[in-house]
Amino acid sequence: MTKAIKLLTALPLPQRDRLTALAREVAFPEDDRIFEAGERADRFWVIRSGAVSLTQQVTAVQQVTVASLGVGDLLGWSWLFPPYEWDFGAEAFSPVRAYEFDASTVLTLCEEDPQLGIVLVRSVAEILAHRLENTRGRLMEHYALHGHGPL
Repeated sequence: MTKAIKLLTALPLPQRDRLTALAREVAFPEDDRIFEAGERADRFWVIRSGAVSLTQQVTAVQQVTVASLGVGDLLGWSWLFPPYEWDFGAEAFSPVRAYEFDASTVLTLCEEDPQLGIVLVRSVAEILAHRLENTRGRLMEHYALHGHGPL
C-alpha cells in the first residue's frame, strides 16, 4: 500500500510559502455537509483540526464512508481535473478548521511557478493513489459484510 502524505509538508518550503499565502481560514461545524458528489469543485482545503468523512453513494438511500481525513490531510482534488465536479461527498465528523484555497487562484500560481505546479500535481497524485487503495478496500469490506459478494 502507498504511504499517506500530507500536501503542505510534501511541498518544498518556498512553494509551500507561496501556496499558503493564498489560504483562507474557514470552519465547519460538526455534521456540516462540506460538498456533495456532482457539485462544482472550485476549491480545496487542508484540514487544520477535526475530522472529515468522505462518502460515496452506493444506492439511492445508502452512502458509505470511504475515507476519514484528519489534521494535515487534503480535502478535495476534483478541482484539478475536468469536469471539475466532486466525485465524493464530504461531511464534518467533528468541528473542523481548515485552510481553504480557491482553485483558479492556485492554478494561476502554478502557471506562474511551474516548479510549484509539478510538485503540487505529483503530491496530489500520491494522495489519490493512497486514497484509491483505501477506498477499494472499504468498498470491498462493505460488500462482503452486506452479503453482496465480491465486486
